[in-house]
Amino acid sequence: MVLITFTWRYGGSQVFLYGSFNGWTDQLLMNLVEGSATVFQRIIDLPPGYHQYKFFIDGTWQVDQEQLCVQDEYGAINNLILVKESDSTPSALLREDTQSKLVSGFARSMHLEASSSCGLQLEPVMQLSANEIDVSRRRLFMLLSSSRADELIPNSGKVFALDSDVAVKQAFHIMYEQGLAVMPLWDERNAMISGMLTASDFILILLKLHGSHSVLTNDELERHTVSAWKYRKFQLHAEVSGPMIPPNRRVLLQAGPDDSLKDVALLLLHNKISAVPLLHSPEDESCVQLLHTACLAGISKHICRHFRHSLEYLPLLQQPVGNLPLGTWAREVGGRASSRVLLTLYSRDPLSSALKLLIEGQISSIPILDDDGALINVYSRR
Repeated sequence: MVLITFTWRYGGSQVFLYGSFNGWTDQLLMNLVEGSATVFQRIIDLPPGYHQYKFFIDGTWQVDQEQLCVQDEYGAINNLILVKESDSTPSALLREDTQSKLVSGFARSMHLEASSSCGLQLEPVMQLSANEIDVSRRRLFMLLSSSRADELIPNSGKVFALDSDVAVKQAFHIMYEQGLAVMPLWDERNAMISGMLTASDFILILLKLHGSHSVLTNDELERHTVSAWKYRKFQLHAEVSGPMIPPNRRVLLQAGPDDSLKDVALLLLHNKISAVPLLHSPEDESCVQLLHTACLAGISKHICRHFRHSLEYLPLLQQPVGNLPLGTWAREVGGRASSRVLLTLYSRDPLSSALKLLIEGQISSIPILDDDGALINVYSRR
């Protein structure tokens, strides 16, 4: 038997511990640590092996998000420890046999295509076995399934929304000054978040002006509102793709604070969008509240925070960056299919080439090279 200390660090009036070690039937009262107002502990004598556990705080079931989690056969999310005779500290592990079908579907959405470096024919080699890749996918799946979207909201900060009737020029300056690449749009008439304004919108505006050789005066720029641009963007897409649902009749892609991060990530990936508004709808059906803008970068930060003290449980994070298939790769070279040439631009290339590549390649940044092929800068949407 091994003495194990269970800790709950996040406060509460009454904290109980339940676990598979007692059949989930006995509630074990956890004691407030002397000198602390939020930390509760309970020491239990456990046999070596795997044990699932969970906390019951003031009538609500909780898991410790700082520890690794597992989904049991009933779909519930629990914490998991491995107790070893030689260790006084349990190791947190995930079961590798849970929800394989869901995991494989999630893994397909997160799939990365390996390719090579520009012109050098050097292909990144993943120093991971198929089992280690599968382990990384499963553990990411379990973490994101057990995490809620509201965990992306910072403890302090601001949330911004733009009036859809603001001028495009003013919107550009606001987003630039705030360092934002995307902002929700507020429809004052209907008292609702109606869409998102992104860096892609400004890039498309510049490309449209460049293609039509138009030069707008400051007064004309001041008269072009965001809502007018969104409708014009819809018309341009309709000309290419055929009849489409008008912007004012489309369902806004959004997430709620109780949605899992897995669902948020899949929403972003499946729809090929950069961010979604995180909205709370009060029970009294009053005006919805904008809580946050959820994006893949925020989800990545959440993953890193969770695994920062246990990198050994996510083999992917132990890989050298050079071994990962990062970058955007040309589909064709000289009319032939190829996945071995990195998309880059030279410093002498026109700005319109960079803007066009950002849109057509659906990418966030482009390596900029000098005439000798050396990296000198990175041109990005932000």
